[in-house]
Amino acid sequence: MDKEKVINKYLPMTETAFYILLSLYEPKHGYGIIKEVEMLTDKRIVLGSGTVYGTLSKMEKDGIVVVYSNEERKTIYEITDLGKILIVLEIKGLEELNNNAKRLGGRFDV
Repeated sequence: MDKEKVINKYLPMTETAFYILLSLYEPKHGYGIIKEVEMLTDKRIVLGSGTVYGTLSKMEKDGIVVVYSNEERKTIYEITDLGKILIVLEIKGLEELNNNAKRLGGRFDV
């Protein structure tokens, strides 16, 4: 799959995919990703192993992550250059969303 197709397939990202990819600022195994996401979200998001490994498998097929190392019973994942492009694009989109919400959000009376 070419780069543009992968980017269009993933953007905008689901919150789960975003946090899995964001947690890979350094190589991690699945359990490490689960714990990192819990820490980043103050346990608002608690991912199951099926969700994490299913998402990682899809991301690996699309060239967003690679298996960095396969240690004893622990597969370590690493973000690829395409994955880094994807996360940066998503962060820029979230920044735009946040800026617009700050600028216009006060117009709603609840």
